[in-house]
Order: sequence, then C-alpha cells, then structure tokens
Amino acid sequence: MVLNGWAASPHAWNLCRFTRQPAPDGQLPVLYSYTDQLDGLSERAFATGGRFAVVGWSMGGSSALALACRHPDQIAGLVLVAATPRMMEERETGWKGMSQMRLEALRRGLELTHGQGFFGVPEGKPNPYMEDRPENLERGLRFLLETDLRADLERTFGGGCHFPVHLFQSEADGIVRRSNADYLKRIFPHASLTLLPGGEHALPIWVPDAIDGAVGSIVEASS
Repeated sequence: MVLNGWAASPHAWNLCRFTRQPAPDGQLPVLYSYTDQLDGLSERAFATGGRFAVVGWSMGGSSALALACRHPDQIAGLVLVAATPRMMEERETGWKGMSQMRLEALRRGLELTHGQGFFGVPEGKPNPYMEDRPENLERGLRFLLETDLRADLERTFGGGCHFPVHLFQSEADGIVRRSNADYLKRIFPHASLTLLPGGEHALPIWVPDAIDGAVGSIVEASS
C-alpha cells in the first residue's frame, strides 16, 4: 500500500520499481492519492483483513502512522518517507514544523504554477506534484493543520512494535523537519534511519533505489 503526499502526482513513484513488482501473493501495491486517504479508502482496505506493508510519503506518512496506530496487528512493515506525526509548528512546545504562513505559501504556489516547478522539479525526473481542485487542496490543508498523532503513537507503541520500520529524511527539508525523523526514531527505536544531505522533500524521485530496498526487505521478511 502506497500513500501519496498532499497535492502529489502518481508520477512521484515512477522511478520506484516496487510499485510495478507483485508481492509473493501476486498482488501489486495499490497507490492511494491524498484524496483517497481523506475519503477513507486506505482505511477500508484494512477492514478486508490481511497484513500490509505500508509506504507513506509526507502527508501519506501521517496517514500511514494513523493506520499503524489503529491496526498495529495488520502492519507487516512501514516505510516512512519525509513523514511526520504533526505537520505544523508549535512554538509553545518547541515542536519544529511548518508555520501557517509557509503552508499558505505552498497552497498559493500550487495555484499559481499548477504544480509545475514550484517545488523544484529536477531535470530529467518526473514531476512529483500536480494541481488539484481547490476544494480538495483545502481538505488536505485542514488535514495538515489538524492532525496530531503523537499521543496515539506513544500510547500504541510505547512498549515497542513487532514490525520493521524504515525512515527516510532529508537533513534540511523545509516542509518536514529533520526533528520529525528523530521523534519517530524514538517511537520506533529499532527503525533504520536514512538521513540524506540537502533539503529535498520529494524523496521518491531522489532515492527510489533506497526505498525499493526498504520495501523489498519487508516483503522478503513477511513472505
């Protein structure tokens, strides 16, 4: 199961091989857009039973963490790519996140550029972003503003967890801060943490091979 980021295009995953390779049971991963997540489609997939290797990027990482809190026994493994339990900053607690001004700037940038180049599309790589309908962008913004999974994570995984976790994070990401990965490493102390230089947020197009390796290790361990 792949959970995409806010306003992100399916093309963000074009360079990852695992999205086109079936698992041992013959099933291909299902890519859930951020609107699918807001509509509860990924949650309903868990209601069918079975265990899932869940890959979540950015907002999709928040969705992956929420699913893990609600269905820990159905998680075969997590690959969390620039993921966060809480997107927004909290000056009173010192939580490092995005300011509302920064979030508004992202929204306006998408509107003005239709997702083409505002976030920086590397030459020769697929555009990881798209402009969506304004009403869906606003729904996504509310999710980013309101979601806070820290208490749920600490309550659910305070005693540890049985599944593997892989964390990917850029050192200078201006959207999801490095400290988010440090927090998740504390929640999942057995997790592997890959820290990358620079400030790239769209890591599925920057380090697809590393993400493929993390997914492959989960599938191999659970087969």
